[in-house]
Amino acid sequence: MSVVSLLGVKVLNNPAKFSDHYQFEITFECLEQLQKDLEWKLTYVGSATSSEHDQELDSLLVGPIPVGVNKFLFEADPPDLRRIPSTEILGVTVILLTCSYDGREFVRVGYYVNNEYDCEELNAEPPTKPDIERVRRNVLAEKPRVTRFAIKWDTEDSAPAEFPPEQPEADTVEDDGAAYGAEEVELEEGLKAELAAEEARASAEGEDEEMGGADNTVGSKNKDDDSDAGSEDLEAESSGSEDEDAEEEEGEGDEDVDMGEGEPSKGDDEKQAPMGQHVEHTEVMVH
Repeated sequence: MSVVSLLGVKVLNNPAKFSDHYQFEITFECLEQLQKDLEWKLTYVGSATSSEHDQELDSLLVGPIPVGVNKFLFEADPPDLRRIPSTEILGVTVILLTCSYDGREFVRVGYYVNNEYDCEELNAEPPTKPDIERVRRNVLAEKPRVTRFAIKWDTEDSAPAEFPPEQPEADTVEDDGAAYGAEEVELEEGLKAELAAEEARASAEGEDEEMGGADNTVGSKNKDDDSDAGSEDLEAESSGSEDEDAEEEEGEGDEDVDMGEGEPSKGDDEKQAPMGQHVEHTEVMVH
């Protein structure tokens, strides 16, 4: 919190000739009794391209400062033309009104100043050598630029924090340089493991489908073998019966062959259905 607050600045003689003094009526408030004086300064910016041409027009010590609202008149000399480049006399420039306490600046007020001739003819065709007696200044007092700074006043408690607070426990904390980015690495590894597991599951499903197809093929093959075996048995029985009666055996053999070829197929179908169900159930368990 600032002990001194600037309440207002009034430019008294404005517009004025370039060679006239600057006059300001300054009002400020002091919240505490100060041990030292306030220093006010007025600086003229002689060039927009270099600070070498800046010149302090005047300075003033104000004190002792009573607590409360205070007002005073600050008068400063005009700028020295010898320190201003001839090409920078006319046009727009800046003046800075500052206040410091114990060498520490706490407020700055900037004003734009327009320097031009007092007639349109000279402004349209300015002479090679500036005619200072015809030059007038106009301070744009309605648009000041105010900047405030936190400073130390008379007590240490009023000093702003110039450095971050001390943190002795920070020295005991383990350096996290090795752990930097560990979380990102862990997430990446987890993602890779999840993708690998997904690929393994997809591969297992593909193998299960192939195995199921193979089982069906084996079942079909066994079915054919059983049919052939039944046919061979029937043929053997029919051969044994040919010794008794060739004609009757031939007719019965045909019937036995027809029934033999049908019955093994029915039995094989009944056996294959549970096998197919078992394979399908195995696939469900894999999923």
